[in-house]
Amino acid sequence: MASIKNDRRDFIKFSTLGILGLTLGGGIAISPYALQAEMRLRPPGAVSEDEFLALCIKCGQCLQVCPYHSIKLADFAKGHGIGTPYIDARERGCYACSAVPCVLACPSGALDHACEKPEDIKMGIAVLEFPNKCIAMTNTPVPKGHSQRIHNFVNEQRNITQLELDMLDKLDGFEGKQCTLCADMCPIPSPLGAISMIQASNGKKPEIYEGCIGCGVCEEVCPANEPAIVVKPRLTYEDYYIKGIKS
Repeated sequence: MASIKNDRRDFIKFSTLGILGLTLGGGIAISPYALQAEMRLRPPGAVSEDEFLALCIKCGQCLQVCPYHSIKLADFAKGHGIGTPYIDARERGCYACSAVPCVLACPSGALDHACEKPEDIKMGIAVLEFPNKCIAMTNTPVPKGHSQRIHNFVNEQRNITQLELDMLDKLDGFEGKQCTLCADMCPIPSPLGAISMIQASNGKKPEIYEGCIGCGVCEEVCPANEPAIVVKPRLTYEDYYIKGIKS
């Protein structure tokens, strides 16, 4: 509850600043994103972006029920869709809860209730965007303290859940080992259908398959300073890996 109150307070603050900026600027928006669509990673079950923006009533119910604190509310500085829920995968991916509670909590249809289980989720597609940053490819062990950033995020929450603590325990166990984090931390029930580590020239590298739901956990847990693997919102496996759509 504290998390949703904080997000709502920030939403009001930035919305007020945005309106003030429009007034003082004679109708010119402060944010360079205010008049352009910005693709964002939406929660599970999100309908097409246009429909989502039309249907979402900005109630924050999806955020409130998320046991991993994965969902945030967009503020004025983030562009269009002020007050709508999104996921910053580098900060916290979606852990594909078995009952998909965020969808069940949505009262407006912005999150489609036909999304009933993790395999139904289609948020985007994972991509090894920066292979030169992938420590698995150079056979570099997972460094000490690799999970501190994620521990810090969890510790900032006022209502830490057991699911988060269990996730941290698993994450910490990779320290000093060959990096397989993106594959082994994948939360979907059949992760080998989504991502696996394959042999590369000097080590291993992640390979993405059709079962990838774009949850963003791989991006979150990547131990590189900047993630080697990222999620492309709204794209499917076919879009990126077969049709070659890159945006």
